[in-house]
Amino acid sequence: MSIYDFSVKNAKGEDIPLSNYKGKVLLIVNTATGCGFTTQYDELQSLYKEFNQKGFEILDFPCNQFANQAPGSDEEIHSFCTGRFGITFPQFAKIDVNGENAIPLYKWLTENTTFQGFGHSPMGIMLSGVVKKSDKDYKNNGNIKWNFTKFLIDKEGNIVERFEPTDMKNLKEKISELL
Repeated sequence: MSIYDFSVKNAKGEDIPLSNYKGKVLLIVNTATGCGFTTQYDELQSLYKEFNQKGFEILDFPCNQFANQAPGSDEEIHSFCTGRFGITFPQFAKIDVNGENAIPLYKWLTENTTFQGFGHSPMGIMLSGVVKKSDKDYKNNGNIKWNFTKFLIDKEGNIVERFEPTDMKNLKEKISELL
C-alpha cells in the first residue's frame, strides 16, 4: 500500500483521492485551533508559501480527539485558520486519528511509524505527563499522541519521517531535500 491508495473527505464532504497528489512531497498534519501548538500554522504557511510552487503540499486534518481543542465545525475551523493565520493549503474534514473511528489513512500512517518522543523541552516534558495519563504505553505504540503530529511523504508516496508536535526544527531541511 501507498498513500495513493487512500481517499479522504474535504471540508465539503467530497471524496478526494490522494492519488491527486502523485509526484508531490506531502506533509500530513492533524491540527487543532485551540492548542498550544496552534501557532505552528504560521510556520506551516511559511513552508507552504516557500515550497508549494516546487511541488510541496500540506494536507491539514483538523482533529478534536486531544482535550477537545478543535470543537468547531469544518467551516468554523477553516474561517479561524484563514482569518488568523492566512493559511492557503488544503484543509480537509475534521477526523479521528486514533481508535475505531480513525480514518483509514491515519490507521495506515500510525501502523507504519513509531512515536519519536517529545524531547526534553518544558513543553515536551509537560506533554509526556499529559499523554501518559491516558496511554500508559504511549512510548511503545504508533498512535498519534497530540495535535500537530506531522508525516512527511516523498514524491513516490512513501512515509519518510514522522515529526511529533514538539519538533519543527529539521522539517524545512527535510522538505528541501525531498524536492
